[in-house]
Amino acid sequence: MLRIAVPNKGSLSETATDMLQEAGYTGRRDSKTLHVIDSENDVEFFYLRPRDIATYVASGALDVGITGRDLLLDVRQPAREIEQLGFGASTFRFAAPPGQFRDVADLAGVRVASAYPGLVGDFLHENGVDAELVTLDGAVESAIQLGVADAVADVVETGTTLRQAGLEIFGPVILQSEAVLISRPEEAAGTQTLLRRLRGVMVARRFVLLDYDLPVSLVDQAVAIAPGRESPTISPLRDPEWVAVRVMIPRSGVNQVMDALYNLGARAILVTAIDAARL
Repeated sequence: MLRIAVPNKGSLSETATDMLQEAGYTGRRDSKTLHVIDSENDVEFFYLRPRDIATYVASGALDVGITGRDLLLDVRQPAREIEQLGFGASTFRFAAPPGQFRDVADLAGVRVASAYPGLVGDFLHENGVDAELVTLDGAVESAIQLGVADAVADVVETGTTLRQAGLEIFGPVILQSEAVLISRPEEAAGTQTLLRRLRGVMVARRFVLLDYDLPVSLVDQAVAIAPGRESPTISPLRDPEWVAVRVMIPRSGVNQVMDALYNLGARAILVTAIDAARL
């Protein structure tokens, strides 16, 4: 059986669980359950702390896992990122009181607080900066006010939390993170099947099927509006002057495409969600 690690809580947990269910796997029904066997799909699920997943996978105790790229890099374990999963995006930046620092080089010899000391330490080392790292477990924006650090390195979304703490962002982006599928150093049997299924879910979330009827004379113009992944499927109708067209297009902007096709002369325009896909 393929042994899969899944976040048991936190921002990645719910979406990861939903994604696996959409991929056809049977997961846990109770949030307190830590181990589930899906015999139909020949997999086992282990629900673990997100920060521990890379360690279990790197050791070979588990075969693959879903975690954040930030957590993978922070624990410095030899697990491999094999796929970006398209959710859980975050950005890591430095912050400090306004005007105190301008660039990463200014952090030499000062105290930098973070909940990700491995990730931040590696970034500082790559930039030739020797700083003192202060490891905290969350709420690092308070570290400066409480006198345990001179600067912080943390996840930034809108920057509101840091501004409320009287801090400003400076220096380069430390990391662009998101949820990723990771694998042990040697790929286990069944990994490619899981990967194809997850990719199918991501395709199904990003695309829809578009069907419409159109005069034959307008096909080339319609295909220019909605070319699809490869090429549209065009089928004859009873009226030889008309055809039925089916095409897969991005979900974003679908209404603009429908408007353009209608204005061109297409009719009976229908949009259908995709439940699963293999491309």
